[in-house]
Amino acid sequence: MNIFRKQLNADAQENTGAPEAAEVTTATTNAPVAAAPVVVETAHDDFDWSIDKRNVSHYAESERVKYDKVYDDTFVQIEDGEIVRGGVVALTKTDVVVNIGFKSDGLVSLNEFRDVQGLKIGDEVEVMVVEKEDRQGNLHLSRKSARIFRAWERIVEVHKTGEVITGTVTSKTKGGLIVDVFGMETFLPGSQIDVKPVTDYDQFVGKTMEFKVVKINEAIKNAVVSHKALIESDIEAQRAEIMSKLEKGQVLEGVVKNITDFGAFMDLGGLDGLLYITDISWGRISHPSEVVKMDQKLQVVVLDFDDDKKRISLGLKQLTPHPWDVLPEGLSEGSVVKGKVVNIEDYGAFLEIQPGVEGLVHVSEITWANTPINAKEFFKLGDEYAAKVVTLDKDARKMSLSIKQMSDDPWSTIETKFPESSKHKGLVKNITPYGVFVELEPGIGGMIHISDLSWLKRFNHPSDYTKVGEHIDIIILSIDKENRKLQLGHKQLEEDPWNALEDTFAVGTLHEGTVTRKDDKGALVQLPYGLEGFAPNRHLNKEDGTQVKADETAQFMVIEFDRNEKRIVLSHARIWEKVVAEEKEIAKKEAKAESDNTKKAVKNIQAKVEKATLGDLGALAEIKAKLKEGEGDN
Repeated sequence: MNIFRKQLNADAQENTGAPEAAEVTTATTNAPVAAAPVVVETAHDDFDWSIDKRNVSHYAESERVKYDKVYDDTFVQIEDGEIVRGGVVALTKTDVVVNIGFKSDGLVSLNEFRDVQGLKIGDEVEVMVVEKEDRQGNLHLSRKSARIFRAWERIVEVHKTGEVITGTVTSKTKGGLIVDVFGMETFLPGSQIDVKPVTDYDQFVGKTMEFKVVKINEAIKNAVVSHKALIESDIEAQRAEIMSKLEKGQVLEGVVKNITDFGAFMDLGGLDGLLYITDISWGRISHPSEVVKMDQKLQVVVLDFDDDKKRISLGLKQLTPHPWDVLPEGLSEGSVVKGKVVNIEDYGAFLEIQPGVEGLVHVSEITWANTPINAKEFFKLGDEYAAKVVTLDKDARKMSLSIKQMSDDPWSTIETKFPESSKHKGLVKNITPYGVFVELEPGIGGMIHISDLSWLKRFNHPSDYTKVGEHIDIIILSIDKENRKLQLGHKQLEEDPWNALEDTFAVGTLHEGTVTRKDDKGALVQLPYGLEGFAPNRHLNKEDGTQVKADETAQFMVIEFDRNEKRIVLSHARIWEKVVAEEKEIAKKEAKAESDNTKKAVKNIQAKVEKATLGDLGALAEIKAKLKEGEGDN
């Protein structure tokens, strides 16, 4: 305002001393006026019409332009959005008065100087012209906007150059952190905080850290920074250094950073390597966590590496001798060992004698019995067994074991203990479609063929008669010592009932039966005394045109009985067909008898009729002759 007043006084003095001053009336009535010739005054000649009611003089247009230019040249020319420097001319409780050399001073909120310690009059600050003149006619300045503008310029620059900057984490937000960089808020995503996943964001609030600007948006003046990028660049440099010095067989120290089902990832000091599960231990393990733990420091050996793919294969077990190379001296064929089941296959099970040393127990070496054994049902993982070493090849690192040879061969005395025709009770160990395998004692067993289970009933599968784990009575039918086979029977424990049932189920006899199963060929029929018969499909027809259904009970006629083949063929249709045939035969006989009776009656009637006499015949001849004579006369 002082500048404005000084300029007005200067203008007034300039006007007084100018040659054109005679044409301009001074602004005040008591100001000195130049001498003028005496004139005759009229009633209104003493009033100067160029002075308005505010007592302000009017300048000519050329004068106005001249003085406006002089006035405007005394001030700084500014535009909205421009960054300027100004001096602090006054401080209030809420604002800072800043002079930027414009027509008026501007006010800036004191809050925008919170980062400035000891602000005082005379300090020079940088501000942005928000508005040259707001609604109240005031100059609107902002230090915060100026700082943001300068910060954005700097951020754009460092984004281009890749320069590392320092910022302070001010707060936590959804998905990351807010970082103050050069006085401007930027976004630090959670995924860009560290190379490791971060769950606790609060631990970073208030910390000053180094960052790289990784993304900017010019339209909305937004920037994304990353601390992870710095770590990765450091790691990459370490990786390059490690890879340049890497050699196969080299022993390194690493830290377990992650454990998966297939192995463990190790940090080798900026470079990751994979310790595969098969290279952790000489013995079998189901999961790497059985041997290694998170954050555990280990000495590992480099097995292989790929410069291009930055992959390193590590080994832990290779740091110790192979167990096969340090086998006990006393271990040989015939030795007895103890082992734990570590793997089960269809052909047998592997016993771990010591970590890294395994032997195979083949299914044929499980028991002396010559019956098929399912290894997956016999063995369980983790079970321990004593076994005898059958073969041992240290060079090939193979060993075969036998469990059955831990006991004497029971087949050597088979005839004495289980003679033919002797009766015993056995345990059902296995069932196949063609028979049942029964164990009489460990190592001794035989098979009951499906046809030897029952005299009367035919089974589609032996499991319809018995189950694994049940006990069953048997009789020894035959012994094959050389092939270690016993032929067993179950139905032979009883006499063959077919001999006694031949008269009961003679051909033509009727019996009540229930259809138990039906297919396209016919039906199985359950008969009395536990017998089963078969009714062909066409013999299931009823008189009404339908057929006997499954689970239906009906009358059946035996049309075939074969004792040797144990077969009974039945028919339901024959029953009603026979009745119909008999009815037809009766009707036929009745019709024939009636015909015979009719013929006899006719004969009797004909016998009673009188025959014509010879006289009657002569009279007729005379009449006939007379008629002929009359015809001749005419």
